[in-house]
Amino acid sequence: MPEPKTTTVEINGYACRVWTAGSGPKLGFFAGFGGLPHWVPFLDELAKHRTVIVPSLPGFPGGERGHVALDSHLDWLVATRLLLEGAGLAGADLAGSSVGGSLAAEIAALWPAMVKRLALIAPFGLFDADDPATDPWAQRPGDVASLFCTDPKNWEMLKAEPEGHNDPEWPIEQVRASEAAARIFWPLGNTKLEKRLPLITAPTLLVWGGEDRIMPRSYADKFAACIKGKIEITVIPGAGHLAELDKPAETAAAILAWTT
Repeated sequence: MPEPKTTTVEINGYACRVWTAGSGPKLGFFAGFGGLPHWVPFLDELAKHRTVIVPSLPGFPGGERGHVALDSHLDWLVATRLLLEGAGLAGADLAGSSVGGSLAAEIAALWPAMVKRLALIAPFGLFDADDPATDPWAQRPGDVASLFCTDPKNWEMLKAEPEGHNDPEWPIEQVRASEAAARIFWPLGNTKLEKRLPLITAPTLLVWGGEDRIMPRSYADKFAACIKGKIEITVIPGAGHLAELDKPAETAAAILAWTT
């Protein structure tokens, strides 16, 4: 696939990168934990059939230090809505993974007209003390890759500095992504999203990696029980928490089938 077109949307004085590739009806995507320092094969799969638009959330790779201007959960939600509008995604289909999936669900709940159809890959936002999610901020660095992906190389490739890049900001940007996620979801990934899920009217697909070590499979059922609109759960065998990295073709196919 050709390189994506890169533009920016300004949120609170900070530039947020927006990637666009492909053709056809628009499909937005919010990245999962760690963001997207690279364009990944999953996005190529989506772009074969849709105009894929990928806005970078504040503080995540491509989002500069925009998270420092967001002091509350409401600030994050307003910034996310403004980012969608600025990226031309108002009223389009929307997908999101992990932390990005939680914010996509929030937008669909609070501003229903913003989202036509919704696809969520193992979103954050809920907490069950009897079946707790894994706290990603409490892990030793060497354990992180195998927690997020069944094949740790997929996480390592995502985070690896491009050959010849030699940018001292690269490792800082990767740490900043974890900090930005913590500002929204620490501790325990719990934003009490269950209070707002019943407001979602968009048809919603829940995608779960069959080997997810972060969000238990039971959380898919909890999301499904709260959302009042049409809903379906798809499990991707062999995929971890970031199913789009472990099984890009299968995950993209599930989302495309749902949003077509």
